[in-house]
Amino acid sequence: MRRIGISVMLVLALAAGTASAGGVGIGLFGGTSIPIVQDDNGSGTVFGVRAPVRLIPLVTVEPYFSKTAGGDKEQDFEGTPITYGGIDVTGYGVNVLLTFGGKFQLYPYAGIGTFKLKREGLDESRTGYNFGLGLGLSPLPKISFHVRGELAAAVSDETSRKWASVTAGVSYNFISFPVP
Repeated sequence: MRRIGISVMLVLALAAGTASAGGVGIGLFGGTSIPIVQDDNGSGTVFGVRAPVRLIPLVTVEPYFSKTAGGDKEQDFEGTPITYGGIDVTGYGVNVLLTFGGKFQLYPYAGIGTFKLKREGLDESRTGYNFGLGLGLSPLPKISFHVRGELAAAVSDETSRKWASVTAGVSYNFISFPVP
């Protein structure tokens, strides 16, 4: 019981350390992207830039830019193998994070953006939605390391393309200010 009490106090102390600090930062991330229910698109890599802006406690607004290189996918069509080139996706938009904690953060988030899907025979822009869960660790006052799991969907009138991704990244908070 005593260990639990000490652990709870330690977590609260870490959370209180930067809980009222606001700021503007820049971050880089990379990871893997896995298509969901897409027979014509393979897994690939994703990388990008995020710019977290924390103006009020618990809420961070995060504009982002991402680039995904989809992998080729082979499909058997009546005994004949057909190879589809991977879909490259360029996305930009904004996420809203509910940031809990200080030096160690847990944050669910959701966002909206525009996704441009491109490969031979495909060149279109779609509205995209994403949501996920992230973990952050800030060992130094202005630097944070992040790991995220995310689901994203690029939606058109009748269909959507969906991806799951796992990313890791680092961010630097270059402007800090107190938050009421």
